[in-house]
Amino acid sequence: MRRTICLLPLLCLSVRTPAAPLEETIKPAGPERLYQGDMHVKYSRNGLRDAKFHWPNATVYFKISTTFSEPQVNQINLAMQMIQNVSCVRFVPADEDVKGYVFVNDSDTGCWSQIGYYGQEQIVNLHTGCLSLGIIQHELLHTLGFLHQQNSADRDDYINIDWTNIKEKHKKNFIKANSSLVWNFGSKYDYNSIMHYSGTAFRINSSRPTIETLQNLNGRRIGQRERMSDTDISRLNNMYKCDLATSTENWESNENS
Repeated sequence: MRRTICLLPLLCLSVRTPAAPLEETIKPAGPERLYQGDMHVKYSRNGLRDAKFHWPNATVYFKISTTFSEPQVNQINLAMQMIQNVSCVRFVPADEDVKGYVFVNDSDTGCWSQIGYYGQEQIVNLHTGCLSLGIIQHELLHTLGFLHQQNSADRDDYINIDWTNIKEKHKKNFIKANSSLVWNFGSKYDYNSIMHYSGTAFRINSSRPTIETLQNLNGRRIGQRERMSDTDISRLNNMYKCDLATSTENWESNENS
C-alpha cells in the first residue's frame, strides 16, 4: 500500500532545503532512505496524525538482536520502561506469529528508526554511541510516530535557522512542515523536547549556531537527550489517547526502578 508522509514537528506533529526555509511535503527519491539524519523513510505517507499509522492498542511488539550484550539489552528495556511509566504505550516481546514488530538492531549505520507503524518488521538501529537512555527514547519515539521538533510549522516564532551555516547535504534536515498538514496533538512548541536538534547541529562554522532560540529558555536547553519533556509526554498520551497524568511525578518510578 502506498503511503504519503508529511513533515511534522515531533512530532508527532504528525509526519513526517533548500537554501531557505520552505514549506513542502517530502517525498523520498527512492524506496527507502535516511531522512533528517535518524529517520528511515520507507514509503512516503500522510501525516502520522492518522491512527492507522499508530501502533494498534498502543502496543509495540519488539525483538532485540542477540548481538547486544546483557547490559545493553537491560538499557534498552529500561528506556522502554521509562516510556511505559508515563503513558499507556506498552512494549511487548514479539512471538513468532507476530507480523508487525520492531527489530532493535546494532548495525554500524548509526542511530535511526523507521517512523510509525508499518505492520511488518521494522528497524530501530542503535549502534555504538546510541545506547544512552535519552537517545534510545528519542529513536523509540520516532517508531511511535514522532518527528523532530524544529521542523514544526510554527517554528519561526521560536527559532531562527542560519541556513548559511548548515552543511549543504544537511539542509534538508531543517525543512519546515506545511501548516495545513501538521498536527502537534494539542501541545505548543517545546525547546526542551527530546526530539529537538541542538543549536549546533550540522554547523559549518563552530563559532556560530545553526539554530538560534528567539525566546527566553528559562533554564531549558535545546537538543537535550536525557529524558522526555513534559510536552513530549503530553503529546504521546494525546496521540495514543491515553488517560494518564503527564507530570514529571511519573518519572519518580523510573528513577527508583
